[in-house]
Amino acid sequence: MEPELSERSVSVEILIGFDKEQVLDYSLANELEPRERAQVREYVQNILRRRSYLDFIIDHFSSVGIDEMKPQLKNILRLAIYDLLFMDSTPDYAAINEAVEIAKFMLGSKTGDLVNAILRNLQREGENLPKPAYEDRNKLVATTFSHPEWLVARWRKRFGEREAFQLMQANNTRPSFFIRVNTLRTKPENFVMRMDKMGIEYEASDWLPNFYKVDSVQPFIEKGLLAKGLCQVQDIAAGFAPFVLDPQPGETIYDLCAAPGTKSIMLADLTGGESSILSVDISAERLEKLAESALSHGAENIRIRRGDVLELSLPLADAVLLDAPCTGTGVLSKRADLRWRRDEEGLKKAVELQEQLLEEAANMVKLGGRLVYSTCSLEPEENMEQIHKLIAKMDDNFVLEPLEDFVPEEVLTEDGKAYQTFPHIHGCDGHFGVLLKRIK
Repeated sequence: MEPELSERSVSVEILIGFDKEQVLDYSLANELEPRERAQVREYVQNILRRRSYLDFIIDHFSSVGIDEMKPQLKNILRLAIYDLLFMDSTPDYAAINEAVEIAKFMLGSKTGDLVNAILRNLQREGENLPKPAYEDRNKLVATTFSHPEWLVARWRKRFGEREAFQLMQANNTRPSFFIRVNTLRTKPENFVMRMDKMGIEYEASDWLPNFYKVDSVQPFIEKGLLAKGLCQVQDIAAGFAPFVLDPQPGETIYDLCAAPGTKSIMLADLTGGESSILSVDISAERLEKLAESALSHGAENIRIRRGDVLELSLPLADAVLLDAPCTGTGVLSKRADLRWRRDEEGLKKAVELQEQLLEEAANMVKLGGRLVYSTCSLEPEENMEQIHKLIAKMDDNFVLEPLEDFVPEEVLTEDGKAYQTFPHIHGCDGHFGVLLKRIK
């Protein structure tokens, strides 16, 4: 008999799909209630944050090696063990019983018995759980903190072991979220009154105006505040790039690689809807969502164009924002899946594409105009190294502008001409950005 649709069964299906296709399909949770859908996201992201460690525990307690398991069995066990070890609100018997029922339905009664045996063995061990013990230091750290070995090796070498641990621990912690008030639709003081009335706890950011730190975005979804365009979910560090561009009413502004459009809408808001913004992206599906979002947020000055930035021919603009495709190593807390979808070859390809995109973006800026380049990466090759290459390539047509008037001192690099946030230091996503001015 098919088990009742639940947060656990849907989470297992999504995780199976990720193992097979490297894609998280949350639409599988559409039939659930809003709070159940939110729990599915919590399950999936938390399991991906701890995947290597969970697999180590499975390997220890199972007579069948983790590498020999089907994706269904692997993910049923990952979820159940996560429940047992990390979910204090879940009774052990509930976690075990549902895992056994899901296993019986997906893989048969014998596999259900195997799941029961593994979980009961784990339950009996209680607090006496094994700890990873590998001679290979990178493998040991990668298993303990559930990060890929190539990234562990890079960060240990760059940051030193202690700080690398702090960064990985931050990536494995449930993130806080920021809400940005959209002043095209409401006044900030009215929005604050709404939050007070809803009983939402929030903390106003002193880094950027109209940003509020919150524990969950669920109340904003349930009350329709996001759907009505009154606010956006936007990390405070992601807000730096539009703010640094300093968009002005009447200007022509390009937002390249713009989908899903959060930065385009912030640019529209910063100019009071009085600028001309062209949002460009290669994905028709993502642009459709951007168009819907612009409409709901009242950003009527946004125009949309589908195209490859490397092949576009556009008039020169006053200001250009390139938030470049990147490895996303700065957002591994919110996007735990990215750590398992990236590798060294992917980093190399990202760097090559960024270099091409940045050169094209630079050629779209008029004399005296401005270019912001930003990423959500922590890797130097994707960040300042790209800027040095561009300035050399463009015969010093561009200069780096100081940023102290735009962002707080604690996120600035030593020369004050770039910002870089780190999750373990600044309590937000990791973002990088610079402001370039065309001088000839």
